[in-house]
Amino acid sequence: MIVQSSISPRLRPLLPPRRELHPPTFSPSKLTVPHSASIVSPINLILFSLLILLAYFRLRGSPTQSLPKGPEPIVFRTFTPPTLKPYNGEFNMPVYLAVRGKVFDVTPGRNFYGPGGPYENFAGRDASRGLACGSFDEDMLTKDLNGPLDNLNGLGDAEMEALQGWEERFNEKYLIVGKLVPVAEGPKKES
Repeated sequence: MIVQSSISPRLRPLLPPRRELHPPTFSPSKLTVPHSASIVSPINLILFSLLILLAYFRLRGSPTQSLPKGPEPIVFRTFTPPTLKPYNGEFNMPVYLAVRGKVFDVTPGRNFYGPGGPYENFAGRDASRGLACGSFDEDMLTKDLNGPLDNLNGLGDAEMEALQGWEERFNEKYLIVGKLVPVAEGPKKES
C-alpha cells in the first residue's frame, strides 16, 4: 500500500482518492438476478421438460408382457382321399396335398396351391401324377376317392425324376403332416 503523505504534492492529483477497506455487507433486498440468468430461459424449459418426461416414464410402469399366440399344433395323422379333400384352402382351411403317400402342409404357399392359384387342382388331393407329368389338368387326378391310390404305373424315367424333384422341394419347404392311404386301409370309424 502506498502512503500518500510521502508522495509529493504534485503527484497527488494523479492518484485515485484514498478508499477505506470495509468488509462487504449483505442485504437481501439489494440482491438482484441479472436478466441473462433468468430462470425461465429456453434451455431451462427444455431441461425441465426432459425431467418431467423422464419422471413420467419412470413412474408409469411397464406394460404387461404377453407372448403372441403360436400356431395350432400339427398332428401327424393318416389321411384317406376323402378325408384329405376338405384341406383345399376353402373356408379358411389349411392347404394340404399328397406326393407319393406323404401329405404336406402347403398353407404357406396358399397363393400357389389354394383357391385361385395355379396349382389349386392339387389342393386336398394326391398331386403325384400331375406333378410328375407337369400337368394341371383334372384328368391327372384320381377320380374315385374311395378307390385305390394311384400307383403311378405308366410313368417313364423322366416323369419319375421330375416327381422326385418335386418331392425333394416339398420336403425342404413344407411340413409333412401325415400319410395318405386308401380308404380300405384308413382309420376305422367307431360305431
